[in-house]
Amino acid sequence: MQNWIVFLEKAGPIGITIILCSLVAVFIIIERVLAFRALRLKDDRFYHRLRKRAQEGCFDEASALAREERHPWAVGMVEVLARLGHAARGASRADLEKTFSHVATREVRRMERFLPTLFLISSISPLLGLLGTVAGMIKAFQAIENLGGKVDSSVLAGGIWEAMLTTALGLGVAIPAMVAHNYLQGRVHATVADMKEETGIFLDALEDAEVLFPEDRKGSEKTQAAVGAGREAR
Repeated sequence: MQNWIVFLEKAGPIGITIILCSLVAVFIIIERVLAFRALRLKDDRFYHRLRKRAQEGCFDEASALAREERHPWAVGMVEVLARLGHAARGASRADLEKTFSHVATREVRRMERFLPTLFLISSISPLLGLLGTVAGMIKAFQAIENLGGKVDSSVLAGGIWEAMLTTALGLGVAIPAMVAHNYLQGRVHATVADMKEETGIFLDALEDAEVLFPEDRKGSEKTQAAVGAGREAR
């Protein structure tokens, strides 16, 4: 315990700040790793089963299947399937893509939670270490000045130790934090890519099963409805 007290005294306020940043970084890394682990699919055949139910027009069953998963794609599919069910086979691909895009944006923000803070810690820690280095050197030169220019190695060593200690602390926090940030951000990008791919496959499957309302047909029926309304107005 006494060694830790001496260590904190030598680290100074800047070193203690870096240590606090490291604790925050550790919390964020653990929390995000656990969060991504919870997003894993429980059923390896989930995509296939969901597509099959949707192709058969069993939107309620497909939605219930999607609600069992916490994966962002499954969350988006709940909204898409609800749109399909309410549209009574009148939804177009563009409608569903727009619906999924809104949900995906929200889920991506959720996946990126705390990552900007982790990036800030990885960026600011070396700067805090550099600031500690400068402060330590200033302290060392002030000690020399107070001694009338006579160099006392014991006095000088204290300032240099503080300078080197904060530099090491800053780099020791920044490097793991940057590695963790890049890894977690890569997980987000990989998940987004998978979501886009699976959404395309899902919508293609619905088009093949003629579940979706074709764009050209939808447009023509809108035109016919407008023409009919115009005739009635006359």
